Amino acid sequence: MRKDKTLYELQSDVCKTLASPKRIEILSALREGEKTVSELVEILGVPKANVSQHLAVMRHKGILKSRREGINIYYSVSNRKVIDACLLMKEVLMDQMKEKGRLAEMASRS
Repeated sequence: MRKDKTLYELQSDVCKTLASPKRIEILSALREGEKTVSELVEILGVPKANVSQHLAVMRHKGILKSRREGINIYYSVSNRKVIDACLLMKEVLMDQMKEKGRLAEMASRS
């Protein structure tokens, strides 16, 4: 039973790490493949220090991996299932938004 609780705690920790919109945006940018910090800065339109901080947190939690090539550090998602989970959650949220829109439309007709 304790092993189950440990897994829930670890899962919660990963979810907390992904609770930042900017980190979700970083994952979205990495969906197509690895990118350098400079590429991510350009895509996200935020300061390099901010991007680097988010990348360090996600790398520390095992969500991202990095490799150095010359002066560049390339970041990628450590497990494709993280992207799949984020996409699935996005689908759930879009379904909820559609349903709320339908409910609002029905209420406005009443």
